[in-house]
Amino acid sequence: MHAAEDIEQAEEIVERVAAIDIAKASGMVCTRLPHDDKPGKRVQRVWNVGATTNAILELADHLRCQGVTRVVMEATGSYWKCWFFLLEAAGLQVWLVNARDVKNVPGRPKTDKLDAIWLAKLTERGMLRPSFVPPKPIRQLRDLTRTRTVLTEERTRHKQRVEKLLEDAQIKLSTVATDIFGVSGRAMMDALIAGQRNPKVLAEMARARMRNKKAALIEALTGQFENHHARLCRMLLDLVDSLDARITELTTWITDAVEAMPRACGPESETQEQAGAACLPLVERLDEIPGIGIPTAQVMIAELGLDMGVFPTPGHLASWAKLSPRTIQSGNKNTSGPTGKGNSWLKGALGDAAMSAAKTDTFLGARYRKLVKRRGHKKALVAVARSILVIVWHLINDPTARFADLGSDWHTRRLDPERRTRDLLRQLKDLGHDVTLTPAAA
Repeated sequence: MHAAEDIEQAEEIVERVAAIDIAKASGMVCTRLPHDDKPGKRVQRVWNVGATTNAILELADHLRCQGVTRVVMEATGSYWKCWFFLLEAAGLQVWLVNARDVKNVPGRPKTDKLDAIWLAKLTERGMLRPSFVPPKPIRQLRDLTRTRTVLTEERTRHKQRVEKLLEDAQIKLSTVATDIFGVSGRAMMDALIAGQRNPKVLAEMARARMRNKKAALIEALTGQFENHHARLCRMLLDLVDSLDARITELTTWITDAVEAMPRACGPESETQEQAGAACLPLVERLDEIPGIGIPTAQVMIAELGLDMGVFPTPGHLASWAKLSPRTIQSGNKNTSGPTGKGNSWLKGALGDAAMSAAKTDTFLGARYRKLVKRRGHKKALVAVARSILVIVWHLINDPTARFADLGSDWHTRRLDPERRTRDLLRQLKDLGHDVTLTPAAA
């Protein structure tokens, strides 16, 4: 029989709370405060507040006068932001909580008023945990990196539309050129739009290694490119050029914002050389990780921030990012569920980094090749992404830390030779072989 476990009583740990059920144009506010005359009793009040700056600031003054120590709201689209930022600026402790964690009991009536009351009751009993909301500089950096990601995806869609348009005109340029938007491909498309239809003349515009493919280019550029295609292609190429300019501008802003952030250095007792190495910008230290480049490192900083105090251990960060399988246990059956959605911006960057790292001759590449044989491509990538995230946690948490690759032979070096020998002998024996080993000469 297992020993009894002491459980800390969590009821009524927050005496003065407020909860807000947020909609687009208003919010239902519920406060629960101690009764002035009846000890142990609570006073509950629910009212509606408009989602305007003046109304929210007036609410903040009222909550401060009531002595409210914690304000909790659900993450509802982007409508929570004005409430959170204004109340936080007014000096209140504001928590943003996951809507999945505050669902009411199934089968009960659901109204904005009841949702606000339920949220307030969960808050006063300490049954909620706050979501991660980074400070203002990191939030602004997030806006820049996420906008750059969106515009990059939009540029890719326009490029795909150009290729589809060329296929409609029987121009098979993409079967010969790796990138039709390179110097050679772009010159050929501009010439087609300008009215040049001769495949031989177009093929002569090839540059560098493309000049070795002139015969294939002449075949690929023989089609029925008409004025209709030229007008559409010109419009799409102009959109691509405009997006290129906007992405370049955003990258400049992102670089300036990251460089303006405070740089943490090592202890003063270090030598000048050691202090200089420890004072490297975080972006450069993250760039040393296989699979991570400067743009990906900027996304990591924007999504995670510079303070790892909100994630006490790498495991907490991996769980928040939904890169850890969910445990499901019932009776004698133990299974693992899907990892979950998590932060899509962070997971997208980690996925790209994992795919790049999997192709390298490093520890991360060896980890992918070791896992893909028995777990499959997707699960191996998730495992590599989790390893990258753990490395990122250590580099952000310790400003003096530098990445050091363990080497692609790390798993091989850690193998026990005797155990490996026994395993191989057992496998050969199972296959019907009788093996006698002779030690090799030194």
